[in-house]
Amino acid sequence: MPNSSVQPVPLAEIWRGEFLESIHMGHAVICDASGDIVQAWGDPELVVLPRSSSKMIQALPLIESGAADAFGLGVEQLALSCASHNGAHIHTDRVQVWLEMLGLSDDDFRCGPQSPNDKDANHELIRAHQQPCQYHNNCSGKHTGFLTLTKHLGAGPEYIDLAHPLQVACLEAFETVTGETSAGHVIDGCSAPNFASSLHGMARAMAFFAAAQEGTDTRQTAAARLRTAMATYPELVAGEGRACAELMRAMEGRVALKTGAEGFFIAIIPELKLGVALKIADGNSRGAECAIAAILVKLGVLEADHPATLKRMNAPIRNWVGTRTGTIKPAAVLL
Repeated sequence: MPNSSVQPVPLAEIWRGEFLESIHMGHAVICDASGDIVQAWGDPELVVLPRSSSKMIQALPLIESGAADAFGLGVEQLALSCASHNGAHIHTDRVQVWLEMLGLSDDDFRCGPQSPNDKDANHELIRAHQQPCQYHNNCSGKHTGFLTLTKHLGAGPEYIDLAHPLQVACLEAFETVTGETSAGHVIDGCSAPNFASSLHGMARAMAFFAAAQEGTDTRQTAAARLRTAMATYPELVAGEGRACAELMRAMEGRVALKTGAEGFFIAIIPELKLGVALKIADGNSRGAECAIAAILVKLGVLEADHPATLKRMNAPIRNWVGTRTGTIKPAAVLL
């Protein structure tokens, strides 16, 4: 698909000693609740694939339809519906309980099996000579949310099909909160459709989540509940050691964060009513983590000297014997 000719800008740099060794180029947008751009780097109108950074948008119909309340879903399950989790027991045990509550089994998923990213859980499977299940998939929380809505609607089992009522609802929600007609879709790693928007559109959507107030209307109530769930249970949204979880904890629930594959990241900042979306051009997650940390520090919601920040921004790079060999730091445009 043709895209803009506006070039990406440096967002993160890798220094080895006094030498600039690598640069992560990218694009980023900060948007306010009116949909206007507060600040941008690179091309805000770049058409992007937000990947897992759009999971909270895909979860809107789960609440708006009444399915979440009809099945008595709590805050933990709403957080899991937005998650790209590690497959640790804190994730998979909850997914299995939720699935059993629906009267469904692992075979009802369409996300595919995935070895857990959590080392302990993965080693446990290996020692038991067991294969991973679909509930180990990092997207199984989102898919359990999909199954909940599918059951509530009485719709067919192929919930990942573009014409399925669930995906029709997801597309409507996506286009409404981004303020755009989607340029198209791709198939994500979990087999569900992933809709394209401009980077500005994703930042606009995150600003909508940031400004949403529970009790205002159905969509704002859904957005506020999902935002709160993410910020309340960062360990369920990602997992131990992950940037999403550690940075959300560092901000003590004031900000909701979500990474996406191929160097995508979003931030939802309720106190400022701002949304952030960024894309690293080479798809590298270390560049995205450094850039989002720098933007959050710039906005005054993340402490520059917090240990979670220092793991991603101005972070040391060490060799196998522990010698500091370099640093990853934000580019000058973010400072």
